[in-house]
Amino acid sequence: MNKLARFDWSSLVLCVVLVCIGLVNIYSVLYNANDNSLALSYIEKQVTSLGLGTALIIITQFLDTRFFERYASIIYLLAIVSLLGLWLFGTEVSGAQSWYSIGGFSLQPSEFAKVAVALALAKHLGDFNTQIDQTRDYIGAFLILGIPAILTLLQPDAGTALVLLGFFLVLHAEGLPSFFLLILIILFVLFLSTLLVGIYWVMAAVFLLAILYIGLQSKRKQKKAVFPALVSVVLLCGFAYSVSYIFEEIFEQRHRDRFNILLGKEVDTQGIGYNINQSQIAIGSGRFSGKGFLEGTQTKGGFVPEQQTDYIFTTIGEEWGFVGSALVLILFLTLILRIVRVAYKQKTTFARVFCLGFACTLFIHVAINLGMVVGLVPTIGIPLPLISYGGSSLLAFSVFLGIYLRIAYQRMA
Repeated sequence: MNKLARFDWSSLVLCVVLVCIGLVNIYSVLYNANDNSLALSYIEKQVTSLGLGTALIIITQFLDTRFFERYASIIYLLAIVSLLGLWLFGTEVSGAQSWYSIGGFSLQPSEFAKVAVALALAKHLGDFNTQIDQTRDYIGAFLILGIPAILTLLQPDAGTALVLLGFFLVLHAEGLPSFFLLILIILFVLFLSTLLVGIYWVMAAVFLLAILYIGLQSKRKQKKAVFPALVSVVLLCGFAYSVSYIFEEIFEQRHRDRFNILLGKEVDTQGIGYNINQSQIAIGSGRFSGKGFLEGTQTKGGFVPEQQTDYIFTTIGEEWGFVGSALVLILFLTLILRIVRVAYKQKTTFARVFCLGFACTLFIHVAINLGMVVGLVPTIGIPLPLISYGGSSLLAFSVFLGIYLRIAYQRMA
């Protein structure tokens, strides 16, 4: 097969289109007819990051996929060290100590940690074609995900931690028992319930369900079910108590306010809920076809803070309407499905798991970002991949894309 024909042009073109959409909307957010220097400055920085990202993609095409597999553990350890180093050398931005500042440049190591986790997880599962069906297998996988997730959560960077935990979808695809996903769902429901109705009502509900369960099992003469039920009650009540304690004692007031607004316990359209309220107004005002390029009144009025980063989708919704928003979603969906399709054509576990990790990262990013701008999830600082302004995010996804393209190319060789 011709070398050029083996290259995954479809994925590359989709990414290029998304990056171009990002540049257009970043410019629109910052455009000022009287003094456009700020918009041009941001575009220049984003294009510089794009140039570096392109260079990284090209470099990865000259490396064999075995290189990434061989050095995956070292890359992962370097990522962990970079996260630990933030405690000593990190710079605090927006309440999170997540950045290294060197001269006039800033770097967010947690973005690159996602690539490192995908590589390490792929290597772990790829060694001896590991299947997630034995305790030692999934404990190792949990540690690979858990260590960087905890380190980023302590910064605090809840968004990155949530993305890393999203790799459980990859583990599930690779054979992780559904029992673990069920536990995560139960804990998530318990988390929201504790915040919504309070710890005592949740404990009462847990006890009631346990009594009903024990009663049913007793009628069936299943006395062995009593002890596991009691242990579950203790663990679930302990989790509910820890949620309440963390929410009240460890979370900052701004985090508590965001959750309370999301759960409908507070209404604050001028304070902590201002971003979400203005975002919803901007997207709604775009209607079907939008107001047109550079014509967004919410965008031009600067009503949505950080609109060039986490809230870039509001500009798309306002200026390009439902049509533009749907187009962006279709592009992302097509890209993710394309990556998943390529993943299941791979001959090795390492290649398949890495590709699934890339698809999973894209999916979680898009889902959470869109959830933020429409008010379904709290604002936790997740950029829209390839579109939002930000050098670290663009470079990290460039590395992701470069390795993926190399894997796809070698599979078709």
